[in-house]
Amino acid sequence: MLKKIIKKGYNYFLKRNAKKIALKKKEIEINFFHNGQIPWSEGYIAHKKESIIKNISDAFILDEFSNKRVPVNYGFRLDERIVEYPWIFANIQKNKTIFLDAGSTFNFDYLLSNELIENKEKYIYTFYPEGKSFNEKKISYVYGDLRELPFKNDFFEEIVCQSTIEHIDMDNSMYGYDLKSTLDLVTKKSYEYLKVIDELLRVLKTNGQLLLTFPYGKFENHGFFQQFDNEMVKKIIIKMDCLGEYELTFFKYLSEGWVITSQEDCNDSESFNPHTQIGKKDDFAAHSRAICCMKFIKTK
Repeated sequence: MLKKIIKKGYNYFLKRNAKKIALKKKEIEINFFHNGQIPWSEGYIAHKKESIIKNISDAFILDEFSNKRVPVNYGFRLDERIVEYPWIFANIQKNKTIFLDAGSTFNFDYLLSNELIENKEKYIYTFYPEGKSFNEKKISYVYGDLRELPFKNDFFEEIVCQSTIEHIDMDNSMYGYDLKSTLDLVTKKSYEYLKVIDELLRVLKTNGQLLLTFPYGKFENHGFFQQFDNEMVKKIIIKMDCLGEYELTFFKYLSEGWVITSQEDCNDSESFNPHTQIGKKDDFAAHSRAICCMKFIKTK
């Protein structure tokens, strides 16, 4: 009897505590609106997270992305994650696949628990262990350099590499990694990302799918990432062209929100670096102002 009372009291405590935490998180999110919806102000992170969760779980939103449309004022004053995640979830295969997250942008409970990927055989590959892992979800964590993947040829049926290749060969010390760029001048391009493309294509099965995203526009080197331009994209296409079929989708940030547009319309886009304030304008962009999303199906 005593055990039942204790258990009931404990469950009540957990439920009450969870409710308090949820209310606190909602309060923090509301602060973002009280602050005038300024990117990176108090409540921004909470609002972005809740917006991502809502949109990747919304069948209408995913259908819109599948048909290359976005709602009016979509992602107002939010960074590129608000278009990258829905685009990825709109294109993810619905069946069970051997799935690689190349860069660990899916290592969040609210993403891994989504019904579209929770049944997949998931691998997360990143340079160092992160603060939190989800071993109970049967995820295989593997660590190392994306330019040298330890997997055999034609292993994965599905690969996602989200906003990762722009950090290859860059100064990643801000993420806690002891990795220094090989570039002497910040005005130079690094083509080390092409080694990652080679590896991803190597480990992708025939008829497998690769979903790749990165910042696009004018070439910019911000130290910890570089923004890709048309010439850099063409080098990726050359590698994909001889192995399968690819499709490009471009998202552009405007002061009223994100839109889908042409590559040409994004060619002059500039990123805002929130760490250095370089590229800040009066449009309240939170980070990248244009994103290239590449869908590749390996046929050879």
